Amino acid sequence: MNDNIERVREVFTQKSTRVDTNKGDEFYKSLFEKSKARLKLLREQKPLRNIDMMEVIETEGVNRRDFMKWVSATTATLMLPPMFAPLVAEATELMNRVPVIWIELQDCAGNTEALLRSSAPTVDDLLFDVLSLEFHHALMACAGNDAEHQLDDAVEHFKGKYLLFVEGSIPTAMNGNYGTIGPSGETFQEHLARLSKDAAAIVAVGTCATFGGVPAASPNPTGAVGVMDLVKGKPIVNIPACPANPANMVGVILHYVLTGQVPELDSLLRPKFAFGYRIHDNCERRAHFDAGEFVEEWGDEGAKNNWCLYKVGCKGPMTFNNCSIIRYNDGANWPVGVGRGCIGCSEPDFWDKYAYERPMATARIKAPTGGVEKTVDEFGLGLLTATAVGIGVHAIASVVAGKKSNENEER
Repeated sequence: MNDNIERVREVFTQKSTRVDTNKGDEFYKSLFEKSKARLKLLREQKPLRNIDMMEVIETEGVNRRDFMKWVSATTATLMLPPMFAPLVAEATELMNRVPVIWIELQDCAGNTEALLRSSAPTVDDLLFDVLSLEFHHALMACAGNDAEHQLDDAVEHFKGKYLLFVEGSIPTAMNGNYGTIGPSGETFQEHLARLSKDAAAIVAVGTCATFGGVPAASPNPTGAVGVMDLVKGKPIVNIPACPANPANMVGVILHYVLTGQVPELDSLLRPKFAFGYRIHDNCERRAHFDAGEFVEEWGDEGAKNNWCLYKVGCKGPMTFNNCSIIRYNDGANWPVGVGRGCIGCSEPDFWDKYAYERPMATARIKAPTGGVEKTVDEFGLGLLTATAVGIGVHAIASVVAGKKSNENEER
C-alpha cells in the first residue's frame, strides 16, 4: 500500500474521541457535596408545580426498576461516577423547582416536535411533564396578548432564576425586521435580548438556534445567526442537531438542577457529555470502513449489506454527536441505521458544508493535527484537505496546523 493509504488508515483509526471523564476522586467528592447541598436547598423551596415525579411515572406505567435503570444510564451519560445516581434520581423529583421559558424564533418547530412525538412516554418525556415550563409558544393554551402577558409575568416573577430555551435562528438583516413578534412589533433580536437579560442561563436548542442552521445557508438573505453570536455575558449551552435529541435537553436541565451550573462545554459551547463523541467512532458500520468496504452507489451490494456510507456522503468522520448512542424515536434508530449517511447537522454551517451526497474530496474542513480522531476542543486546530487515494477512500491527504505560516504545507 502506498504512503497515502497508510496515512488514511493512521488518521481514521487513532484513539477514540471519547472525552476523558476521569477528573479525579477529589473533584468528584467536592462536586458530590456541592450537589447534595444544592438539592437540599431546592427541596426547601416551594414547588412551582404540585406534581410528584414518582406518581407521574407510576401512572404512566414506568416501574421503579425501569426508572432506576434510566437513572443509572443518565448518570453515565452526564459523565458522572455511579455514586451520583441517587442524587440524579433526587434531581428528577426537584425539576419542578426550576422555571423554564421556551421561545421559538426563525425555525420549523422541529425540536418541539421531537419532544412531542414519542410513541409511548419515556422518562425523558415525563420529566417535561414535571418541569415548570412557564412559557412555550406552541404548547401553551393561551395566545395573543394573553400569552405575552404570561411571558412578561414569568420574566418578572422569576428574574435571574429561569432557564431560557431558544429554538430557531435570529434574523439580523433589514434591522431584524424579517422576524417580529407581539403587538409592539418587537424584532426577534430585541425579543432575545430582553429575555436573555434576566435569565440564569440560555440553552440554544437545535442547529438553527446554535449556529444559524438552514436559515443561515448561503446566501442567507435574512442574516440568520445563532444565539451565541448575539448574547454576551451569560452562560450559554448549545444543543445542536436537526432536531436536537430530547435526551440531551433533559441532560442539560438535570445537570443544572443537580449542580446549579451548566455542564462542561466544548469550544463550541456544546455539552461534552453529549458532543464529546465522534459519530465515526460509535457507528455500527465502522468495521466496514476499517475493512475498506464501502457503498459505491445507492442500491448496490454494499448498500444491501450495510457497508460504510462514507463514499456516498456520510459525514460521520467530521461530526461530533451522541446520536449513534442515544438514537431517536424512543431509541429505535438513527440516520445511518436506516441507510442514510450522516449530514453533520450538529456542526456549524452544516447545510453548506456537509449536506450533500458526496465525500469530502475537495472540501477544506477543520481538523486537528494528527487526524480527526481527537477531542472536541482540539477539533478545529488545523486544516484538512481530503483527497481520493488508491483504495478509493476519500480521506485525509494532509493535516495542516492552524498557523498561517503552515497553510502552504499541504501534500
